[in-house]
Amino acid sequence: MALVGFSAVCSGLNIGIVSLHEVEVARKAALGNTAARRVLPFRKNLHLTLSAILLSNVAAISGTSLVLDNRYNGVIAEIASTLLIVIFGEVMPQAFFAHHALSFLSKLAWLLRAMIVVTYPVSKPLQLLLDKLFGPEMPHLQTRRELGMLIAEHASSDDSELDDDEIEIMRGALLLSEKRARDIMTDLRKVYWLTPDTKINAEKIDEIKEHGWSRIPVLNRRATTCFGVLLMKDLVDEDFDDEPRRVDDLPLYPAQVVGSMTALDTLFRKFINGGTHLYPVERDDEIVGIVTIEDLLEEIVGHEIEDETDRAKRRRAKAKAAASK
Repeated sequence: MALVGFSAVCSGLNIGIVSLHEVEVARKAALGNTAARRVLPFRKNLHLTLSAILLSNVAAISGTSLVLDNRYNGVIAEIASTLLIVIFGEVMPQAFFAHHALSFLSKLAWLLRAMIVVTYPVSKPLQLLLDKLFGPEMPHLQTRRELGMLIAEHASSDDSELDDDEIEIMRGALLLSEKRARDIMTDLRKVYWLTPDTKINAEKIDEIKEHGWSRIPVLNRRATTCFGVLLMKDLVDEDFDDEPRRVDDLPLYPAQVVGSMTALDTLFRKFINGGTHLYPVERDDEIVGIVTIEDLLEEIVGHEIEDETDRAKRRRAKAKAAASK
């Protein structure tokens, strides 16, 4: 029973150490997990640890066969040792350790260390041979779809530390490279824009305020060239009642055009480096819409972000609809 029990422990340690990924154990150790810190040195030297465990396990199995063979005849000893080893020395401990690998490996770290010390004259040469044959273990990185599935598991689990908003943001961020600027842009037909020769007077200011935009793109009449962006905050101190001015006489901020097929992760980087919150979107040498940092953030968080002007517009639209009825 002692030999079968020791074989069971060796079998469990074997399946446990193999089932753990080194990167995952290292990550947990870095986060302060005590069990992971104990197990990490053994997982890093996987070939040495495996050699020590398997040598110890084979010794226990051989000892079991010798003990039974001395007490029973050959056939009975063979059947008994096979059943004992398979059921109690392999199947049951492997199933048990597979579910609690890190915890039991941590508790039995002292035994692993003892196995390595005892078998070192044989296990060390085996480690060197295996290292030469198979090389270091390559890190296992998840694909974008695998990460999405991991996040979905958090969404469906009551034990997850992530709340719904965090899950939604991570899902949106993972999909950035798969979506294009055309998917989130505002069509030019719905955009309020001006031409360079437009005169800004009191009536035009009222019209601009009615639309409620803080940034207004300035395009030529054929919408093939963007001359820049006009910021409403620059018009606050201007007196247009007595001195109407053309748009091209006002300060315009440059706005680089982006293609309609620009991936959203690339667009995000452009917003960070470009120093602007608005980009005209171009397709076939024609500006077909605009995309703002707000559009991109809405795509990431999965919800529309409304400001005061959006709500005011919605109230006015409802009031007009009610009046028309």
